[in-house]
Amino acid sequence: MRLKIALLSLALACGGPFGTPALADDEPASAVAPIPEAVPLPRPRPSQKPGWIEPHTFREAAGADFDSNAVTSEPSACRQRLEKFAVIAPLPRLIGPGTCGGGDMIELSSVLMPGGAPIPIKPAPILRCAMAEQLAIWVRDEAAPRIVKAGAVLRQLDTYDDYSCRGRNRIVGARMSEHGKGNAVDVRSFTFTDNRVVMLTDVKASKELRLGIRESVCARFSTVLGPGSDGYHEEHIHLDLADRRGGYRICQWDVREPPPPPLPKPEEEAVAAELADKPLPSSLPLSGGIGAARRKL
Repeated sequence: MRLKIALLSLALACGGPFGTPALADDEPASAVAPIPEAVPLPRPRPSQKPGWIEPHTFREAAGADFDSNAVTSEPSACRQRLEKFAVIAPLPRLIGPGTCGGGDMIELSSVLMPGGAPIPIKPAPILRCAMAEQLAIWVRDEAAPRIVKAGAVLRQLDTYDDYSCRGRNRIVGARMSEHGKGNAVDVRSFTFTDNRVVMLTDVKASKELRLGIRESVCARFSTVLGPGSDGYHEEHIHLDLADRRGGYRICQWDVREPPPPPLPKPEEEAVAAELADKPLPSSLPLSGGIGAARRKL
């Protein structure tokens, strides 16, 4: 009994029976800090679905349209044709993510010209064979001869983009671009044998040549996008073989000219008009007056 009384006294002296600090005789009750409530935990972050769910089977990865019976070690008829006039490297089937990829993909390094040096394509585009074949035929039969007619020789074709798994115009969530199927290539410029580089969108380049190039690509490819199309193709030309209902084709490329020179200032116009109507005397001083204005012109 004495032990219980001693323990109870000790507990009261240390802070009461529930651990509350004991108050001094002269300390107000408000000086005791309240027991803090439990701090709430932050809300869990919402689950973020990945942009591409890892496939669990080959069928999920290859897609519903994949025909395993069509798989063969023999090159396709397209490859057999293309190997006769181009340097290519066959690639394995490209699978995903999502609907990207495709079969019969190749890397097109250069086009073999009849009786001439090969024309490299740099960077070498990765394309579906059908698209690569049409690009190589265009370089060999149309682009190179038109450049020769313009007084130059094509040494290299410079590309900007080829196979790329993305939406149209690189907009997230947009419809799949033909680039994601290996069915499109962006062409930037020609390099001539005299080391000149001619941008296809350069307003200072030969308009006749650019008009001829536009005519040739619009006749061969189902989509041609350049300056004036949508704001995304101001510095290159997009070419693809998109399959549309009824064979519908798109050719949007404004072959622009340099802007007109700025109009002269009003005072310069007045001086120019005066000079045109009144010949200058040979003894006219060159400091100030019409002589100074003439030097400015």
